[in-house]
Parts: sequence; structure tokens; C-alpha cells
Amino acid sequence: MAGISESITQIKKAETDADTLVEDSKLESSNIIEESKAKASEFIDAAKASANDEAKNTVFDAEENAKKEAKSITAQSEKDAQALKSSAMSNVDEAASFVVKNIL
Repeated sequence: MAGISESITQIKKAETDADTLVEDSKLESSNIIEESKAKASEFIDAAKASANDEAKNTVFDAEENAKKEAKSITAQSEKDAQALKSSAMSNVDEAASFVVKNIL
């Protein structure tokens, strides 16, 4: 009888140990899940910050390129305007002679 009692005690201890192991495993898995969620959140925040910085840089680069293009267009427009003015001024003498001939 002592052997059966001892076997039952060992079985109960094994059950208790198994229950404890299950509870510890549940707790550990919960902790791992929480850590994973926190790390995922950190990664997401870092990715958002990186994307935001990249977007700002892209906008800045686009603005710089637009400014350069605007300066180039302005310079070309001034050059074209000066060429038109020079061309028109060369015709002033001819126009003045024409007006004088027709009035007189």
C-alpha cells in the first residue's frame, strides 16, 4: 500500500508541477507578446519618422530645383527682353525717319 500511496503522491506532484509549468509558460508568452508589441510600435514610429524626414527632404529638393528653374527662366526672359529691346531700338531711327518724311 505504501507504494501506491507514494505513486499517487508523485502523480499529484507531477500534476502540480505541470500546472505550474503551464501557468509560467502562459505568463512568459504574455510577456513575450507585450515585448513584441512594444518593439513593433517602436519600429513603426521609427519608420514613420524616417518617412517624414524623407518626405521633407524630397519637398526641400523639389523647392530648390523649382527655384533654380525659376532663376533660369527669369534670366532667359531678361535676355530675350533685352534682345527685343535692342531690336526695337534699332528700328527707332527708321521709324522716326518714316514719321518725318510723312509729316513733312
